[in-house]
Amino acid sequence: MIGMLKRVLGDTSLRKLSKMEKIAHQIDNMADDYKALSDDALQAKTPEFKQRLENGETLDELLPEAFAVVREASTRILGMTPYYVQLIGAIALHQGNIAEMKTGEGKTLVATMPLYLNALEGKGAHLVTVNDYLASRDAEQMGLLYNFLGMAVGLNRNGLNPEEKREAYAADITYGTNSEFGFDYLRDNMVLYKEERVQRPLNFAIVDEVDSILVDEARTPLIISGNAEKSTDLYVRANQFARLLTEKQDYTVDLKTKSVQLTEEGMTKAEKFFGIKNLYDYSNVNINHHVSEAMKAHAIMHRDQDYVVKDGEIVIVDPFTGRLMQGRRYSEGLHQAIEAKEGLDIQSESKTLATITLQNFFRMYQKLSGMTGTAKTEEEEFQSIYNMDVIEIPTNKPMIRKDNPDLIYKTQKGKFNAVVEEIAKLYHRGQPVLVGTVAVETSELISKLLKRKGIPHNVLNAKNHAREAEIIENAGQAGSVTIATNMAGRGTDIKLGEGVADLGGLFILGTERHESRRIDNQLRGRSGRQGDPGESRFYLSLEDDLMKRFGSDKLKSWMEKIGMDDSAPIESKLVSRSVEAAQKRVEGNNFDARKQLLKFDDVMRQQREIIYKQRMEVLESKNLRPEIEGMMKSVIENVVNAHTPEKEVPEDWDLQAIVAYLNGMIFSEGVLSLKDLDGKDPEEMIDDLYEKAIARYNEKEASFTPERLREFERVITLRTVDTKWMDHIDAMEQLREGIYLRAYGQVDPYRAYNIEGFKMFEEMVASIDEEIVNFLMKAELREEQPIQRENVTHGLRVISGGQDDEPVKKKPIKRKVHVGRNDPCPCGSGKKYKNCHGK
Repeated sequence: MIGMLKRVLGDTSLRKLSKMEKIAHQIDNMADDYKALSDDALQAKTPEFKQRLENGETLDELLPEAFAVVREASTRILGMTPYYVQLIGAIALHQGNIAEMKTGEGKTLVATMPLYLNALEGKGAHLVTVNDYLASRDAEQMGLLYNFLGMAVGLNRNGLNPEEKREAYAADITYGTNSEFGFDYLRDNMVLYKEERVQRPLNFAIVDEVDSILVDEARTPLIISGNAEKSTDLYVRANQFARLLTEKQDYTVDLKTKSVQLTEEGMTKAEKFFGIKNLYDYSNVNINHHVSEAMKAHAIMHRDQDYVVKDGEIVIVDPFTGRLMQGRRYSEGLHQAIEAKEGLDIQSESKTLATITLQNFFRMYQKLSGMTGTAKTEEEEFQSIYNMDVIEIPTNKPMIRKDNPDLIYKTQKGKFNAVVEEIAKLYHRGQPVLVGTVAVETSELISKLLKRKGIPHNVLNAKNHAREAEIIENAGQAGSVTIATNMAGRGTDIKLGEGVADLGGLFILGTERHESRRIDNQLRGRSGRQGDPGESRFYLSLEDDLMKRFGSDKLKSWMEKIGMDDSAPIESKLVSRSVEAAQKRVEGNNFDARKQLLKFDDVMRQQREIIYKQRMEVLESKNLRPEIEGMMKSVIENVVNAHTPEKEVPEDWDLQAIVAYLNGMIFSEGVLSLKDLDGKDPEEMIDDLYEKAIARYNEKEASFTPERLREFERVITLRTVDTKWMDHIDAMEQLREGIYLRAYGQVDPYRAYNIEGFKMFEEMVASIDEEIVNFLMKAELREEQPIQRENVTHGLRVISGGQDDEPVKKKPIKRKVHVGRNDPCPCGSGKKYKNCHGK
């Protein structure tokens, strides 16, 4: 087998495959031994493996035996015996690689072996899917196998209460969607009590359809948000203005960058409409922003392509899967601009409470692997960002699908007429056809044309995804015509009906090339599973988006010169190669954009990890008094040092500022006076003031039980950290939006973002200490008063509860003090800031 692959695979993949084949042979050779075991003896292997792990054996050493056990159990319980090539795929997954396996090669069964092996450690193993249906289906089907082997299976889906989620995560093996795992991580870092957390530390994950989740959705951050009160009037006015504009005269559209710019005439109209002198004056930045979003909503965002209107709401259509993205909203006011455009109620903008990109979430797993039918084109990205190699797993039977060259038409009308004619021809001969479209509107157009011809068919798009599995499963039956957006039905096998193989198998008809070759390959991959016959062809026109973006004008004029009409196509491998070259350029641009995003997001990742680690320490701690005392000392040191600089003589020190600040921050008005500081050096001042602060805090503690104060300290600390962190997320987002302008001043935007972001983080940490100390020293809490969330949320909306909490009036902060690199860390650890949270 290796000899056959040598021409296709590189040396690295070949060497890895060679080693995996040796292990697979080893597993194969154990088959008879495990077949001879009784059910009880086979089930007894699980506790035996766990004991051997405790005694020092490694997972790699257990792998052949564990895989052989799962293989035999699968034969008995599921009636499916993993093929030899599936063993290779399972080994690749255990080793933290991406297993590229063609459609129909049984990825669901492959995952059972590494999931079982890694779950033996008792740290949990996750199987991540693209949707709830696949997670539920696989957990139910494969759960029979795991249960037989003594493993508990959990299903983590949307809508579960915290107790049910904890149970799902506590299971040996947990199935769920990427977004649900990510959102649970964010919610866990917003809880008030450690018992409210649902996740265990992230151990091992297999990501199904890994290219969809870690590439296509990598730039989409997971965001938990609350409402921020802003007027919606400006969205309405900006929408009214956008409707008055004419393309080219008032604005220009760049298809490549998907941007809209006002012309001079458009700017003049805007200034007249809004009654302002200069649209680009700093005071008009808000109007400018709203006008920009309104123009994007009208010129770039298309109904039934980028979004649909459902139940009076704008629902985003995933550009890669064609599915509805329920609950997702466009950021920066674009969603509101589209709501205004469609005449819907404009929902208020939201405030980000917690956010993380899928790239950074999945990189937190101890070990990560993935499987898909198409990953090789993105191998460089998987290696550089996730440190995962793509291993092409050989097919169980040779691939015999026939992939025909593209047909290129002059106009879209000519193309769609040809598409319908081809579908009609296939339908009448009984050969099933799956028609792939990029947009919802295209699927509906073809459906309309087919209805005119009286050809029965199923449409599967973002408006009709409830019957997805049923429609896709029947797409291989004789005479079946199925229209689907590009990635519909991923994870569901299309099995050929009786007699269909003799007709040539499933015919894949693509109506447009996607900007990613991988998506086209996924569409093709729906046909030709497990050695079945099949055929594919793409129909293109010079008016398609991809063709227009990369210069189809010359080809179009040439076709007109030689008198080619709409019905005559070009069938040229040269043109097909040009299209593929254009796709490679787009893929390269998208990869660069994802790399840039990750580079900037890494700054936030480092800060997030510090904050979440500090938060975890607070949750785990039973007594925060030492940390609170450290914060008090830090606050006192900062204010004293700021007003008693070494370079000034004592007569020039601003002692009155120290008195005013500390009376407002820690003590009460009139408690401190200049007499308390006169004639002392800074060190003596700090010691005396700290002693007074501790004495005052002791009085507070004596007014009610220490346990009550400990609880109050903990809740105040958590909510203060949360409030400041949420404000910091917004501030960092604003910094990032404008940072690219620094390039005009010959400044590296990333370096500027890193430096300024760190400075802002330092200020946030100092501000956290100030507010905690201020709140604890000034707040009054009666002994009988229960400590509840609404006492400390500072006006935040707790999303998980779904209710607005009562705001608490903040105490004024007299002055924010910058924390120096060599100053004690504000967290109270006793270390210098540069060696603690300043790392």
